[in-house]
Amino acid sequence: MTKVAVVTGGTRGIGAAICEALDKAGYKVAATYGGNDEAAKKFTEKTGIPAYKFDVGNFDECKEAVAKIVEEVGPVDVLINNAGITRDAFLHKTTPKHWHDVVQTNLDSVFNMSRLVIEGMRERGFGRIVNISSINGQSGQAGQTNYSAAKAGILGFTKALAQESASKGITVNAIAPGYIETEMVRAIAPEILSKIVEKIPVKRLGKAEEIAAMVVFLASDQAGFATGATFAINGGQYFA
Repeated sequence: MTKVAVVTGGTRGIGAAICEALDKAGYKVAATYGGNDEAAKKFTEKTGIPAYKFDVGNFDECKEAVAKIVEEVGPVDVLINNAGITRDAFLHKTTPKHWHDVVQTNLDSVFNMSRLVIEGMRERGFGRIVNISSINGQSGQAGQTNYSAAKAGILGFTKALAQESASKGITVNAIAPGYIETEMVRAIAPEILSKIVEKIPVKRLGKAEEIAAMVVFLASDQAGFATGATFAINGGQYFA
């Protein structure tokens, strides 16, 4: 029976690459997004993958959306918590809104979506949850106290849920990408980006497809002995 995979933040960047890789691997995929209708429309037209618009940081919206996905696509076997935003500033200039927006989208969303699919996974005796963290959740990053805190929180969540779920046939893992060639990274000023690349031992940015390939493995039956782990894909920039 074809497994159903949901990818949050799935219509652009790393999320879009994950959706396409899972689709190619034979999963029935549903993508979620928060605001860019034009990008979502282009994504669905290109891939045929349905996109559902809602705020992953809002539990009630998630509950309604997951119910709709289950009805239209099927029970969720694989969840990829990928949605994320940045609101960068040094802490002494960070507003409460900047803090809460990032924590809600990047960390609360992981609870919201996982909570809404975990019971079904436990009942069926199978599940795969992959949480997309960040190199900056491992190493920290100046100007990103909110983002680094949220992404570090994902790692603790992953380890705890993995322990709760292992006996039920559910694995929970995290991926911590380094600097990946996406729209967000390409928006960095060239002189700053060149300095970032200089610090990466492999001397290049990562590709979204490289993250997607790890997701496909972790979602597979072959990855049943991998759980509670964080897979750092950062070109050797940081060793945890």
